[in-house]
Amino acid sequence: AVIGGLRAFCSYDHLIAYAKSDTGKKAVKQQQKRELRTKSDWMKLAQAAVNAWVRFRDRGKPCISCGNLPQQKLGGTMDAGHYRSRGAAGHLRFNTWNIHAQCVKCNRHLSGNAVEFRINLIRRIGEDKVQQLEADSTIRNFDVDYLQRITKVFKRRLRIEKKIAEKS
Repeated sequence: AVIGGLRAFCSYDHLIAYAKSDTGKKAVKQQQKRELRTKSDWMKLAQAAVNAWVRFRDRGKPCISCGNLPQQKLGGTMDAGHYRSRGAAGHLRFNTWNIHAQCVKCNRHLSGNAVEFRINLIRRIGEDKVQQLEADSTIRNFDVDYLQRITKVFKRRLRIEKKIAEKS
């Protein structure tokens, strides 16, 4: 038997015992919470997972726009800035060529500091890739399954890369 897509059991009695245990109750509650999430919730979770991975990928690198490397503070001083904004080019919101570590000042207070972002983006990924980003106007509709996969993949990538970094 399977309870809420969580786990297989050899008998109905074991399923009932698990469901009554503290661990089982917690697992059921978590599964129900996942099932109640909206597409918007999954979009936020996916974006957070991608942004966390980008900030880790770019750790130690200066801001893509101004070149400053702000002293790290509680709450963070580096954002995952989008060259083509999520509002103007939502279809590129998860494209990792489009997202780079950017200081809070450039990202939030200077609206992305796009001119400097582009100059340094060309240095970082190459003019051909920047032109591909600029030419990309493909309409994409991210469904919940895709957003769940993006969340899972980038959380896993971050976890693996952190382990690798700890060993080096």
